[in-house]
Amino acid sequence: MINRKKTSLLTILLLAILSVSCNGTKGQSVKKQTQESLKKVSQKPNIILVITDDMGYADVGFNGSKDLLTPEIDQLAHSGTTFSSAYVAHPFCGPSRAGLLTGRYPHKFGSQFNLPANSHEHLKTGIPKSETFLSKELQNSGYYTGAIGKWHLGAVKGYEPQDRGFDYFYGFLGGGHNYFPEQYQAAYKRQKESGSTHVFDYLLPLQRQREEVKETKYLTDELSDDAVRFVKEASKKEEPFFLYLAYNAPHTPLEAKEEDMAMFPKIKDKNRRTYAGMVYAVDRGVGQLVKALKETNEYENTLIVFLSDNGGRPDKGANNAPLKGRKGDTFEGGFRVPMFFHWPNYVPAGKSYDYPVSALDFYPTFSALAQANIATDKQLDGKNIWDDVVSGTNSRQGDMIFAMRHRSGFSDVGVRQNQWKATKAYRGPWKLYNIDKDMGENNDLSQQYPEQLQNMVNEAEKWSDTHTEPLWFDPEALEQVWSDKHMAQFPNTFTIKE
Repeated sequence: MINRKKTSLLTILLLAILSVSCNGTKGQSVKKQTQESLKKVSQKPNIILVITDDMGYADVGFNGSKDLLTPEIDQLAHSGTTFSSAYVAHPFCGPSRAGLLTGRYPHKFGSQFNLPANSHEHLKTGIPKSETFLSKELQNSGYYTGAIGKWHLGAVKGYEPQDRGFDYFYGFLGGGHNYFPEQYQAAYKRQKESGSTHVFDYLLPLQRQREEVKETKYLTDELSDDAVRFVKEASKKEEPFFLYLAYNAPHTPLEAKEEDMAMFPKIKDKNRRTYAGMVYAVDRGVGQLVKALKETNEYENTLIVFLSDNGGRPDKGANNAPLKGRKGDTFEGGFRVPMFFHWPNYVPAGKSYDYPVSALDFYPTFSALAQANIATDKQLDGKNIWDDVVSGTNSRQGDMIFAMRHRSGFSDVGVRQNQWKATKAYRGPWKLYNIDKDMGENNDLSQQYPEQLQNMVNEAEKWSDTHTEPLWFDPEALEQVWSDKHMAQFPNTFTIKE
C-alpha cells in the first residue's frame, strides 16, 4: 500500500496549497475546492460498507436520538455527509442486501422474499448466479475484498461469499444469529447430541473461510475484532480493499452485555435498554475500526459508508420517529434508513444531502470510484451519485424509487419522486404525501393532486412488469397462498379506487 499512501499525502498537500492560493472569500474557495477535488478523484479508495440490521431511523445521534449513545458513528457522520432521504431496495433484510450488492431490485431476479430459515438444509440455492455482485466488480478491478458478519444471500457452496467475489469471509450464512457463544454453543451441542438432523441456524458455528470456528466473545465484538484484523492485513497489501461489515445487531434476539445496558439507566423499557446496549456495541466496533485505519495510515484514503438494511421494529426496541411504519412496511419507516458517507478531503464535512438516494446507487458509484469496468449489457437500477452528492444537486430529478412487499393475497407499494411519496399499504387505497413537509405521512393529498398520484402509480406498474416469479418464499407456506390467490395481484394493486 506504500505507493497509494504517498499519492494520498501528495494529494492532501496539493489541496492545502491550492486552498491558500485561491482568490475570493474563504467560504467560496473552500466550497469550490471541495467540489473540484471530489469530482477529480483519481486514486482508488479503500471502501468500507458498514450495515446494521433492523436499526430504526432515529436510533443514531446524527438523526436525533436522545436516549441511545452512538458517539463514534456520530463523529464520522458529522465529519462527513449525512443523507436524510436514503432508501433501501426492500423493507426486509435479505432482499434489501440482494439489491445493494447487485445494484438491481431483487424482484427482477426472484429474490423478493427472505431466504427461509435453515435454507442450507433443503433449498440449496441463493441469489441467482446470473447476478454479478458489487464485490466481484471490485475484485476484478484489483481490490482485496472481505465480508464479515451476516450473509443471508445463499447458504450452500456456489452461493457463499467466496463464490460471489469476496476473498475473505468470517461470519454466518443465515439470516440471523444468537449473540452469546456460551449459550448458543451449548444449545447447538445439545441439539447435535440428541441426534436431531435439524439445528436452528441461529445456533450454528460461525465460519472463517468455509471452516467452522469457535468464538469466545459476544458476537458483535467478535465481528468488530475481525474487521480490525482485516484492515491490518489489508493495509500490508499493495491493492486497495473493500470491506462489507454486516453486523446482525440490533436484530433479534435482543441480547446485550450487562455493561453495555448499564450505560442506559434512564431507559426503563427492557427491550429498549437491551436494544440500546446492542447499538452501543456496534458503535464501539466502529470506533475500533477507525482507530485501526488511522494506525495503518489508511484513514485518509478510505470511504466509509454506514446504513441500516431496513427500518426498525418498535416492538423490539427500535425507534423510527418521525417516520410512520416499521420493518416490512412500504411506509417510510420500512425502507427509509439512516446513512452517511465519510472520506476526509473528498466527502464534504458537516453536510446533509436531502435529495432521495437509494442503496441501489452503491453499485455504480463504488464501481466508478474503483475504476471498475462494468459489463456494457449490465442493467442497473441505481445511479452514480458521486458528483451530485459533492455538488449538492439532485441525482434523481423526476426519477422514482420503488419498494414492494408481498403479503398474503395482496401487495404493499411505496414510490418516491422528488418531494412526493405515494403509498398503498395493507388493503387500503393509494395515498399521496408531500414527504418533504410531512415525513410522518399524515396528510393525504391524493384528492388535491390526482394527476401526480396517477402518474406515480402508472410508473410503478411499469416497474412491476420487470418482476419475475419468486424463487423461494418466507415463510415457505406462503408458496401455496401465492398460488391459491393468484399473486402477485398486480391489476388490483395498481388500480386507484375512487
